[in-house]
Amino acid sequence: MRPRTWVLVLAAVFAVLQLANVTGRDTPDSKNYVSYALTLGGAGKREAAAETVDWVCAGDASAAERAQRVDVVRFHAPSPAARVSADCRTGELRRVERRLRAGGAQTDGHIVPFVGPRLRRIFEVRPGYPVFLLPFVTVFGVTWGVWLASVLVAGAGGVLVFLVLRTVSVPVPLALTGQVLYYVLPVGTTAMRPMAEGLMLALTLTAVWGCALALTGRAGTERSEGTARAARAARAGTGLVAGALVALFAVKHSQALFLGGCLAAAAAVVALWRHRHGRRPGRAVATIAAVACAAAAGTLLLARLLRYPSEAESVQDLLTGHYTHPDRAHPWREFLHLEVDFWVEWLRRQLLAPLFPAALAAGAWGARRRPAFGVFLLAAAGTGILTQAGHPDITIGGDRLIVLAWLLPVVGVPLLLEPLAHRPVQVPAQGSPRTVGVTR
Repeated sequence: MRPRTWVLVLAAVFAVLQLANVTGRDTPDSKNYVSYALTLGGAGKREAAAETVDWVCAGDASAAERAQRVDVVRFHAPSPAARVSADCRTGELRRVERRLRAGGAQTDGHIVPFVGPRLRRIFEVRPGYPVFLLPFVTVFGVTWGVWLASVLVAGAGGVLVFLVLRTVSVPVPLALTGQVLYYVLPVGTTAMRPMAEGLMLALTLTAVWGCALALTGRAGTERSEGTARAARAARAGTGLVAGALVALFAVKHSQALFLGGCLAAAAAVVALWRHRHGRRPGRAVATIAAVACAAAAGTLLLARLLRYPSEAESVQDLLTGHYTHPDRAHPWREFLHLEVDFWVEWLRRQLLAPLFPAALAAGAWGARRRPAFGVFLLAAAGTGILTQAGHPDITIGGDRLIVLAWLLPVVGVPLLLEPLAHRPVQVPAQGSPRTVGVTR
């Protein structure tokens, strides 16, 4: 089969496997995104609340039923699905109705008031993912619409990994290996959750692909023929970087800021390294640096003009348990204290099961095979570390906040394995002693 056929087959296999869990992937934040999409489609707050709650409670009921089936004591008891669904629906709708009757700030914006106004405001400034969800939930309903949207964005992430690796001339089997790694590592699991992370991963990979195109001057697997084609590839690459950063502002503006700053820093490192070795930085590096700096500065400026929640507000959200406790008088001092304690505990837990650190080390070692591109790959993966550092909450499981760091092994490990693909296989010649001994 052609490489593109293998890419589609792997994406299709991944999609079929996701049918095992159509519901039950939601998190507490998912209700905000789904209700946002429904109200954008014209639903009223109560209608959006009812549809969202039905979807969430169906997942809870399904999870409760599956758990009881394998309970060593109660596996023979009646299914708890109906009771769990009813209790969930009653409790959620009662809280929403109470806030809707209160009016005022409780009913502002597009999101159904599952949470208080201050926390809801954080999600109101992230319209990108709800807009992406809108056509799916409109056509297919909430359950299948959310599932299809998640499969599409997660599958696209794997395809983008393949494109990135082929652009830097990795052999097809190893590029397909990168696509598989994206699906089977925690990246694929996180991308399937009905939250903004899947779209963030895909857009970040789009920016990485743009960097690869700009640096290599190649489109896909075809070699550039002359400076004109190289220039076109470079323009296409910088266009992808710019488009991804603009889209990220709508999905989660902090990621646009982190990625813009990290890519600008990576461009500076590459330029300095080339200068020290007597080479020019190159137009592609300079252009990426300009686009990244403009994105970072534009994100800061536009967030201020639109009065997005500030960094101080985010810290208060963290330290007060989503505003369930009074605001802290000295939030930054406490934040730094928590930051240190968090990373000490995080490292201790990683040493118990060091798959993640080992994967990061392998990915970083593989990235050395493409030095300039590897620096930009490290920069993109580093945004996961920054995201986690900005929200040092050890109770959030699944490495959701740091998931972008997994892009380093997903792309870097195939680069690490590249020498194996080019190593010749020794075959004994006919008539050699080994061959003769076998024939006898």
